[in-house]
Amino acid sequence: MIKRVTVRVPASVSNLGPGFDCLGVAVRLYNFVRVERTVGTNRMAKVFDEAARRFFKRSRIRPFGFACAVRENLPRSRGLGSSATVRLGILHGLNALSNDRLDRDALFQLCAELEGHPDNAAPASFGGFTVARSEVVQRFDVSSRLKFVLLIPEHEVMTAEARRILPGNIKRVNAVKSCGDACAITAAFVSRNYRLLHGNFADQLHQPFRAKLIPYLGRVIKAAENAGALGAFLSGSGSTICAVALDKPEAVRRAMTRAISRMPARSVVVSADNHGVRLTQHKA
Repeated sequence: MIKRVTVRVPASVSNLGPGFDCLGVAVRLYNFVRVERTVGTNRMAKVFDEAARRFFKRSRIRPFGFACAVRENLPRSRGLGSSATVRLGILHGLNALSNDRLDRDALFQLCAELEGHPDNAAPASFGGFTVARSEVVQRFDVSSRLKFVLLIPEHEVMTAEARRILPGNIKRVNAVKSCGDACAITAAFVSRNYRLLHGNFADQLHQPFRAKLIPYLGRVIKAAENAGALGAFLSGSGSTICAVALDKPEAVRRAMTRAISRMPARSVVVSADNHGVRLTQHKA
């Protein structure tokens, strides 16, 4: 019987501008979650407890004692799906300790329920570019030619706060424009004609309103595009800003960093992760 497992879960950039709560891409930055059987009950963080309760209820397995440890390489509350990585790590870890009672689809659904939206849970679960509509996910591999340039400020943006400032209604013309751009982004990823991404990351659903929390958003996006990026957008609810590039990603990274030079931030160039969740260690 497996008693300990370590789960590697990728970060994700989500929304991609107009694909609000639907589109996401897994990228090669990871959190690692170790789950181990123990005797008795351990006190644990709320995020661990909630995921465990959902898992045991859905799998109809009698709860058992376990301990969790997370090696966090992803900063929290930056729009990179950190909470989704932890929840998926716990769910997959408990599943491995329970002889794989649930399949990957069921574990994704549990994570999406806990998150309240599927746009991080889907790419982190399945890898690649994903289109998520409730429990239905379509995923596609992403070429290593396409680079994701991440500017990660030090300050946090809480998802709940970033959702509260969104309006209840938007103009029809803005909704139609965002819908068309989201469709164009999807077509570009599916066809792998990534040049067609250019000019389609503008958004009227959430970014203009969240710019109040991230006042440098506009100038960073402009700097990235001027340096040769196909486009740039707020990752999730921020504060991370992601640019997508086929050419000169380092020049794009430098331009984005200069645009926020007076504020503490780090930047990195990564490729997509096409695997999603992986169990990296099994120990009896």
